[in-house]
Amino acid sequence: MKFEIIPAIDIRGGKCVRLLQGDYNRETVYGDDPLEMAKRWAGEGATRLHIVDLDGARDGVSANLKVIQNIAQNLEIPIQVGGGIRTFDALDALLDAGVQRGILGTQAAKNPQWAEEAFAIYADAVILGIDAREGKVAVEGWQETSSVSAVQFAKYMAEAGCMRIIFTDIARDGMLSGPNLEALKEMAGAVEIPVIASGGVQSAADVAPLKNIAGIEGLITGKAIYENRATLKEFLDAAQ
Repeated sequence: MKFEIIPAIDIRGGKCVRLLQGDYNRETVYGDDPLEMAKRWAGEGATRLHIVDLDGARDGVSANLKVIQNIAQNLEIPIQVGGGIRTFDALDALLDAGVQRGILGTQAAKNPQWAEEAFAIYADAVILGIDAREGKVAVEGWQETSSVSAVQFAKYMAEAGCMRIIFTDIARDGMLSGPNLEALKEMAGAVEIPVIASGGVQSAADVAPLKNIAGIEGLITGKAIYENRATLKEFLDAAQ
């Protein structure tokens, strides 16, 4: 299984942005045109893109569907999208728009039976996004933290039919401080499904330690490539 490097595009108000630790008041704008950004990463060798609808994540309604559809229809590579998927209708709208995988977050944490149904219907067209703050699951665009253990939640969901997890450590996200390897080891060791690492990736040097963790199939990089801490090519070369 090839280790995958997945560039992230976070969309808010139709623009490409990054937030620090998920804080909507600490935003940096990196471009006015998400499609141009998507084409850039695809042109530099990305095999998949990770897109987050930040308006949707916080407000519970997909707000950037047209932008996302535009990306899906103009790229040759698959995209996965999260943020605001609270209903099967919202998920269907994304998949119909050409998105390969929808990422379930808040709704899965708040209504595990709904998630179980989604896994049964959509199989590997859905991914579970687990966002953790101090080991507990965070929801509503990270505005709330639950009392649920991220690892226990992952185990429960894997048994319920989940086929893939994206694990984000919120404290690391956008901080360029390196991934939380211990938390990722614990998460990947607790389930028998692939885990994608997200949060804190700072340079291509982060690839090797993540590749060495059994069960980690790839990483999502955002700020590191936007702030030119590393080129996408350096990440891709390190993943070979």
